[in-house]
Amino acid sequence: METDHMTSDHPKAPAAFNPWPILALLAVGLLISFIDRTSLSSALADKNFVKEFGLTSVERGWLNSTFFWSYGLFQLAMGWMVDRYGVKWPYAVCFTLWCVATALTGLVSTLGALILMRLIVGAAEAIVIPASYRWMGNNFAESQKGFAVGIFAMGGKIGPAIGAPIAAWFIVQHSWQLMFVATGLAGLLWLAPWLLMLKNDYPSKAELVVRKKAAASITVGSLLASPVVWGGMINNFCYGYFTFYCMAWMPAYLVEQRGLSLTKSGLYTFFSFVGIAIVATIAGWAADRLIARGRDAVLVRKSFVVTGFIGGTTVLLGAYAPTLEMALFWNVLSLSLLGLATANNTTLCKLTLIPKQAIGLNTGLQQVATSLAGGVSASLSGWLLHVGGSYRLPMMAIFIFLMIGAGSTVILLQRKWAPKVADPAPAAPAPQEALGRS
Repeated sequence: METDHMTSDHPKAPAAFNPWPILALLAVGLLISFIDRTSLSSALADKNFVKEFGLTSVERGWLNSTFFWSYGLFQLAMGWMVDRYGVKWPYAVCFTLWCVATALTGLVSTLGALILMRLIVGAAEAIVIPASYRWMGNNFAESQKGFAVGIFAMGGKIGPAIGAPIAAWFIVQHSWQLMFVATGLAGLLWLAPWLLMLKNDYPSKAELVVRKKAAASITVGSLLASPVVWGGMINNFCYGYFTFYCMAWMPAYLVEQRGLSLTKSGLYTFFSFVGIAIVATIAGWAADRLIARGRDAVLVRKSFVVTGFIGGTTVLLGAYAPTLEMALFWNVLSLSLLGLATANNTTLCKLTLIPKQAIGLNTGLQQVATSLAGGVSASLSGWLLHVGGSYRLPMMAIFIFLMIGAGSTVILLQRKWAPKVADPAPAAPAPQEALGRS
């Protein structure tokens, strides 16, 4: 549908483009993706679900990791696709696919079918991060990116925060089958505002040629030649190892080792993820304000990242806490402190130190490391639990990875080692100029 920008003989200036409503929609999309990917964790804490499929602790770990293998496998392909073909329609198709697969999970009766549904959800959700950061990188200034990423990241924290108690309620009051069906189908409501609010960014033939020329100057090899990209992958792995442990194993830890009911475990999972969401947003905003006042963007964001990684290591204190109250305190505080790193690490590794024309592919590459962290965290934690008989060894592994992340931030994330790419071809029309396409 064409919008008339002319009145009489004088051109009418187009309305100023406001990216914040679209950012909110992207955050809600991320929230839904996390609800759907973490709903299995609550099911794995349900004795009836575990008994029905005859799962051991090691098998629970492997089942939790299934999502991440297909999620990681498709990251680069999704980054490549959004760099060339835009965000709106690829995201809409993938969103529909993962919601339907989540709903169908409630109808399966064999372990093989359950694994297949999780693989489909993982592959389809691989679009979320590359598409979202591609869009944000093109629509926010450096002094806005930390706050924007913080708001977006809230979706990834509020998702498991509300997903855990909602899933637990459905399981306790109804069944694990209804939980999957309800959460999967409810998510489809998001598609209506997405299709109505986001302007079509699928390129014309001429624009597609320009995008292909720009993308041709960027290869996986050229990105991997940069220490910054390796630092980003290490950071994303270390950060993801902790957060995905919390998504996959926190409900079971609270039920099995600390004696909470499934319902109460969902509540404390909620507190932990709300804490990291709030801290992440505030930390992103605070870093933006320092940068707006003239402070060096890289130094500011690195300071927040290192502090967040070190703060997160307090999770180990919870493993050795003698009382339930102290264990819960450290459980919530450690994940909340990690929020200091959330928005600033993402902004630094995926936007600040990365050329715009490389954002999609680089984000896909970074997400491969994040996905690997999810798979390794879920399965390794299950094996360590089996070997050690408690959750102390899994939490010791978290401590080690967070310290590695802090070191990587200091050593590798330097402006002089950012990826080098050829000068981009002339840019396609900016979003403001494409308001007439729908």
